[in-house]
Amino acid sequence: MYDLETRKRALALVHQGRSLNSVSKQTGISRFAIRAWQVRLEPLSRMTDCPRCAPAPRPPEDTAAYAYLLGLYLGDGCISRLRKGLYFLRIACADAWPGLIDSCAKAMRAVRPDNSVYRVQRQGCVMVTGYSKHWPCLLPQHGPGKKHERSIVLEPWQQEIVIVHPWELIRGLVHSDGCRITNWTTKIVAGERKRYEYPRYFFTNKSDDIRRLFTDTLDQLEVAWRQTNAWNISVARRASVALMDKHVGPKY
Repeated sequence: MYDLETRKRALALVHQGRSLNSVSKQTGISRFAIRAWQVRLEPLSRMTDCPRCAPAPRPPEDTAAYAYLLGLYLGDGCISRLRKGLYFLRIACADAWPGLIDSCAKAMRAVRPDNSVYRVQRQGCVMVTGYSKHWPCLLPQHGPGKKHERSIVLEPWQQEIVIVHPWELIRGLVHSDGCRITNWTTKIVAGERKRYEYPRYFFTNKSDDIRRLFTDTLDQLEVAWRQTNAWNISVARRASVALMDKHVGPKY
């Protein structure tokens, strides 16, 4: 129904970061058709250049973006097989945090600069999505079933990246499965009850391995933490919260 130039113009709008929904409304072309064109019309060369598949495997070019994306994937991401040899990575980002959505898309694009990244609106969230043959190469923690029901262990090349960019991993984990909140308490001072507020960070994940990765990295950064229940890690000491504020900050 559509000639090649029409298809290319629609894909160009998607490549600008537009959602499938907005491109569909502007062009009158269904989201299903545009999504199919992304798979069929991407040149093969754009989908085969993978640092992990090179004759001498190497890390991604932008290792800082990769560490952040790794944290997001371990928290709220999944990899699904579209068809033989092609996968898509989806990371759920709440509508309440548009800055997080932008940061996620930017990191995904930095890790796979030659593949398309687009946004799919769902109820209450945006699925930041990218197609590639190589997501399982780049994120080898992919596997069947839920993450907390299988072993999650970083490969040596990933561990080297985390050692160099620990704050990026922590930021990705907090942005996916964490939060910064303000607690309060009262104390009697000079006979009067006064209210005191103090910030703290929480990270919650069912996977023992992912929580351990989070706390081991905090230990590397000398950030004090404690486990408040089976799935929850808290950072509340003033100096540690100050470090988290400097390198992570609240979602936005």
